[in-house]
Amino acid sequence: MIASVLMALAMASAAPHHPDTAAMASRLAREPVRLAGGERRRPLKTVALANMRALQEPTRLGFINAAQVYPWSEGAIYRLFTAPGLVSDIALQPGEGLTSVAAGDTTRWVIGDTSSGSGAGKRTHILVKPIASGLRTNLVVTTDRRVYLLALESNAGPGMAALSWTYPQDELLALKAAQDAAAAAMPVAVGLAIDRLNFNYRIDGDRMAWTPVRAFDDGTRTFIEFPAGIGSGAIPPLFVIGASGGAELVNYRLSGRYYVVDRLFSQAELRMGEKKQRVVRITRSEPARQGRGR
Repeated sequence: MIASVLMALAMASAAPHHPDTAAMASRLAREPVRLAGGERRRPLKTVALANMRALQEPTRLGFINAAQVYPWSEGAIYRLFTAPGLVSDIALQPGEGLTSVAAGDTTRWVIGDTSSGSGAGKRTHILVKPIASGLRTNLVVTTDRRVYLLALESNAGPGMAALSWTYPQDELLALKAAQDAAAAAMPVAVGLAIDRLNFNYRIDGDRMAWTPVRAFDDGTRTFIEFPAGIGSGAIPPLFVIGASGGAELVNYRLSGRYYVVDRLFSQAELRMGEKKQRVVRITRSEPARQGRGR
């Protein structure tokens, strides 16, 4: 049986390729594909539908004077209408470095690039001009920040003078960074008396990314300071160890990178995990009063 299988494989590998193999593969690739829910659609129609849904057309409200401004999104295709004898300007984000420009048709489209401004405000411009109307092609622009996909179309009528983008994701990140900076600049608490601060605390146990930098109190409240960036990761809960040695949850709040506990304690623990629990102990020593903070 095994010998028969090996012989069949050898004969198959030695057999000459049929001249219609490429055509057969192409025909099979175009066969209907069954999608979720029993829907049937030819692969090329699926591609066409995806491109159509990704296409962003110019809108009246999107124009600022003669420039169409699109919101940039990964994988979107942006329409640029052009006209023979006119140059259309594609403006990138200020400070964005151009890597490459590739067009589907470089024979009937004239494409170049230039720049405006200087320093951090320097801006790259890609200039597009068709040699005739009724032309269509695509343009792929890669930069040090993102990839732009454009659909170019030339018409005998008016063409778009300029095209640029807004960047909602960048704006959200900038807003979050500003909020984080403002929160970090806020005082951890109001009414702290520097001369009453006590830093006589010991921190030991597992060394973790969230292990506190220090702990101190003002005689009424306890402050636990975490490393910078603690807000971007998991923060362990705080347990106060009672006189009997049992752990109990305590009320506290997060202010910037500090836990603020509205009471004093002799010992507390930060615990993370269940099966393999990580524990960091915070112990207050007695006498616990220093003249000034360090």
